[in-house]
Amino acid sequence: MNAQPDHTPAAPYLPAPGAPAELLAQLRADRRAERWVPAFEREWAAALGESRRTFSLNTLYEVVHVWQARLVSAPAVDAFVASGHDETGFVDMAELRGRRRR
Repeated sequence: MNAQPDHTPAAPYLPAPGAPAELLAQLRADRRAERWVPAFEREWAAALGESRRTFSLNTLYEVVHVWQARLVSAPAVDAFVASGHDETGFVDMAELRGRRRR
């Protein structure tokens, strides 16, 4: 019997060392920069604080991964919005947030 696993575990997502700076440059170049850059900077600062507290880079990696995914998916979202599809059946997240605060 072999004690080695018969599959290779997936490698964790590790962004390149310069990924946050490259991502910020891409966000600044995007048409949504006015909203996205401050949001990224807030999330990055919170993740940095968490990283200092826990001695873990996982939260920082997660912020980079999420924002990279937002940038990649933005053209598809734009295309959907521009297509004029009826969104009346969708959940209004602002309304849900308002209900939770009451």
